[in-house]
Amino acid sequence: MYRSHNCGELNASHINTEVTLAGWVQKSRDKGFMNWVDLRDRYGITQLIFDESRSIKAVFDAAKTLGREYVIQVKGSVIEREAKNKNIPTGEIEILVSELKILNASLTPPFTIEDETDGGEDIRMKYRYLDIRRNPVKNSLLFRHKVAMEVRKYLSDLDFCEVETPYLIKSTPEGARDFVVPSRMNAGQFYALPQSPQTFKQLLMVGGMDKYFQIVKCFRDEDLRADRQPEFTQIDCEMAFVEQEDILNVFEGLTRHLLKEIKGIEVAKFPRITYEYAMKTYGNDKPDIRFGMEFGELNAFAQHKEFPVFNAAELVVGIAVPGAGNYTRKEIDALIDWVKRPQVGASGMVYVKCNEDGTFKSSVDKFYDQDDLTNWAKTTGAVAGDMIFVLSGSADKTRTQLSALRMELATRLGLRNPAEFAPLWVVDFPLLEFDEESGRYHAMHHPFTSPKPEDMRLLETNPGKVRANAYDMVLNGNEIGGGSIRIHDKATQQLMFKYLGFTEEEAKAQFGFLMDAFQFGAPPHGGLAFGLDRLVAILGGQETIRDFIAFPKNNSGRDVMIDAPSTIDELQLNELHIQLSLK
Repeated sequence: MYRSHNCGELNASHINTEVTLAGWVQKSRDKGFMNWVDLRDRYGITQLIFDESRSIKAVFDAAKTLGREYVIQVKGSVIEREAKNKNIPTGEIEILVSELKILNASLTPPFTIEDETDGGEDIRMKYRYLDIRRNPVKNSLLFRHKVAMEVRKYLSDLDFCEVETPYLIKSTPEGARDFVVPSRMNAGQFYALPQSPQTFKQLLMVGGMDKYFQIVKCFRDEDLRADRQPEFTQIDCEMAFVEQEDILNVFEGLTRHLLKEIKGIEVAKFPRITYEYAMKTYGNDKPDIRFGMEFGELNAFAQHKEFPVFNAAELVVGIAVPGAGNYTRKEIDALIDWVKRPQVGASGMVYVKCNEDGTFKSSVDKFYDQDDLTNWAKTTGAVAGDMIFVLSGSADKTRTQLSALRMELATRLGLRNPAEFAPLWVVDFPLLEFDEESGRYHAMHHPFTSPKPEDMRLLETNPGKVRANAYDMVLNGNEIGGGSIRIHDKATQQLMFKYLGFTEEEAKAQFGFLMDAFQFGAPPHGGLAFGLDRLVAILGGQETIRDFIAFPKNNSGRDVMIDAPSTIDELQLNELHIQLSLK
């Protein structure tokens, strides 16, 4: 037995107990006649003492050779600590070591294994196994485990069955690029790694497994950001014989359960807003509602004056920034420069100061009087002491720009409190969106999403106006889950493929297996998938997902620890019937 106790559990009740501990040397303090060593494992830190007057000479001398991150085993007696440390659970005791065994020496680590380390991100990614020893990363992984266990418990209690689906599947042209895997046994043919288990979970519904879930790896070959990884984890769920309301209730219940069990927070019924309302009011379909600053459309009060910029715009829209009426001109100019950056793309910005005496001072006083600006304030909800910022231009682009400004201002004003949770549902998404580059419609979610029955007639005349039976769950400005009621009959699925530009032959080649299944009594069904990485990060109060993944990739999609992706040798290429042609 390497240990009788872990390094986080001993306390004053164990005094005079003989114990065996094992772990890593966190640090040592050599005072000549006395040597203290902090021994660390996953559970905590216990102080060891080597005393020249009380320890065996060989043990005392061996302790002086210990370096950082040595792996050791010790035996000894629990004694009361003279200088107690109230900051750790083991701070009242220490171990008077009688036996010491070095299980493995260690090179000096390239960065300190401390909560506040001196290692940059690149070096910590290269030595990720060392980074995991640090409390912030270790605790993030333990936190992820706790969330996953609560998910499994909640869904299992509702009779959901966890079913694994294949990783080697058929490539499809919709959505992001697939990661492909060559087949040695089928020369010239390729598997794809799943972007989601979408078709398989629908087939499970056809198979009668009416409540399915799976915590599953998914893969997308797309450009990466700080909050994306090429491989990610979904809580994938599907139910048969349900309508949208059933699904929203079940998974709202799951989220409320997680908030209560993980964070100790009770949340009321989630608000529901339509996609159209979200875009008009917040400028995006995943609004952060922890704060206000809702959009006010100002066309009626800003156009048909003498200001040509607004007169030429499709949309004039503003937000009221609470308490920002005291911004200096320098601060305002800095914000104007911020919205003019290429990442945002605005051509300029108008501002209105709401003075404490009820008057207004704006950058367009030449064109607008106090009555006009009063209407702007009423429309945006501005009060004395606030600042109104106004953008204009084409509707979609301007809303996107103002949404970016809204989030930036909320961050600067401290309105995005990570300890506060504001979930909501966004419903009634468009079924289709037109892609200018390809000149055809694409599914906003995926091609298996059911249209609203009452909108079916619009498919022929105005497909862009057809609403989907789809829904997203949003938490603190992040989409954490999305799903839909699925198409479950062959005729409707064929019609959907037609409007997405598939020929009958293409649809059969790609999805014939699914349409065939629909002819054998497919039940009405629908589902939802949560992004586990993102959900865990938000519950953990973090903006990025990387520390909640044991071995993440960097922003170039590389694992710098194992140096992947990498080349393979000529023999493997020949076995796979692959010839490289790199340009």
